[in-house]
This record gives sequence, C-alpha cells and structure tokens, in this order.
Amino acid sequence: MALPTGPTGSWFQSTDLPSRLFEGSRSDYELYEEDDEFVLSVELPGFDPEEIDVAWDDGVLNIAAEHEDDQRGERKTYHRRFRFPKTVDDDEIAARYNNGILEVRLPVQTGATTRGKQIEVEG
Repeated sequence: MALPTGPTGSWFQSTDLPSRLFEGSRSDYELYEEDDEFVLSVELPGFDPEEIDVAWDDGVLNIAAEHEDDQRGERKTYHRRFRFPKTVDDDEIAARYNNGILEVRLPVQTGATTRGKQIEVEG
C-alpha cells in the first residue's frame, strides 16, 4: 500500500476521517443576551423535570441531571457549569423544561456592569 501523494484535503476526504473525529462535538446549549437578560437553552432529552437540578452560586449557574432506566440497566447523567460576566438578579432567575429543552432566564441587574479589569499589554 502506497502512502497518499495528493493534497492532505483529498486524502482526508476519501477516508472521511475529519467528520468521524468531530462527530458529536456540536454544542448542546445556546446562550445569548437579550432585553437585559441572559437566555440559556440546554438540550436535555430523556430527562424528567424532577431529575434536573439547577443551582445558582455567586455568578455560576450549575446544571446537573441524572436519569436511571432500571429496565435497560442504564444511567444517564449531565453536568455543566456556566459563569456569567454580569451581576444577575438571583431572585428573578427562572427555569422551564419543555420537550427536552431546559430554558433558564437570568435577568441582569439594572446598571450592572461586567466584572473584571483592564489588562495592560506589554511589548
């Protein structure tokens, strides 16, 4: 068997290697800011609302879910943390689960600014 002599792209194309390597690497969530609130949508198919735990702690949203299927002997888990760059009104955070999608709305406090500091670039 001879090594490929053509361009790398054509060799990868014939083996379909890149698509197999990155299959399933798409994001399972969408996060955006609109109308003074963050909106986070997370794909969580196969879970019941009572199996999903959403917690807020000092600028970090923690989402965990666990489902056990005794008939199949399977256990499905999900865990992800999201850090937010603005001060969120803790009392107004709302979460809703519908058709396998968890939507969390996190209102930004009025007048809240991004936390952080300017970093000087040396050169």
